Amino acid sequence: MKQPKAILLISFGTSYLESKKKTIDKILDDVTNAFSNYKIYQAWTSKVIIRILKERDNICIPTIEEAMTQILADGITDLIVQPTHLINGLENEAMKDTILSMASPELAIHFGDPLLTSTEDNHLVLNAVMKEFSEIPPEDALVFMGHGTTHYVNSVYAALDYTLKDMGHTNTFMGTVEAYPNLDALIRQVGRVNPKRVHLAPFMLVAGDHANNDMAGKDEDSWKSRFEAAGYDVVCHIKGLGEYENIRKIYLEHLRKEME
Repeated sequence: MKQPKAILLISFGTSYLESKKKTIDKILDDVTNAFSNYKIYQAWTSKVIIRILKERDNICIPTIEEAMTQILADGITDLIVQPTHLINGLENEAMKDTILSMASPELAIHFGDPLLTSTEDNHLVLNAVMKEFSEIPPEDALVFMGHGTTHYVNSVYAALDYTLKDMGHTNTFMGTVEAYPNLDALIRQVGRVNPKRVHLAPFMLVAGDHANNDMAGKDEDSWKSRFEAAGYDVVCHIKGLGEYENIRKIYLEHLRKEME
């Protein structure tokens, strides 16, 4: 039976198969189960990771171009594109440009919002994440590692840090790997609250290379090593945001909103 309506789920991707199963695959399952009257497609934006999975694991994930070619060939007339990106940054803009460049007059395209699009999203996401860390003692510090970007939307990370403090999480901090707030700023800020120990957790969809190496790695420039060098006991939580059920529900709500 032909299905003229479809959802295209877009992710950056990951070469960490266990994290893939717990995050991207879980979101795909959730979307498939929630919207059974839609045909579901997926694509990844990182062609490097797509190539790694194909050569190493014989797993074939479509690129955006390949997924759009199939969608057009299948005669889809109404498409909702839902990114699993966290922010409306460079990756999200490039994804939209690619899809729109391949659109046909017969295909109506709608884009769902990334995870952190509105102020309401920020609060919903932080509430969902902090529930996962509710057992951390109040004398400890919790430090999240976001990705960061050169795009102006990077300011969302500072806004999240401010929002955490406003919510009463005075010992919780938001930083980034590639932008600001950076690790040097975080070490200074954590030092002002003098915690008993420091907990590190990725603020990314998957717990991939950044979480396992940049955050929890043994190199002297990893976040774990830098905080230990500053005199703290460090606990690393290797768990991507996509593993949290309440985070995945926010993506589903973004899809439902676009359907309306």
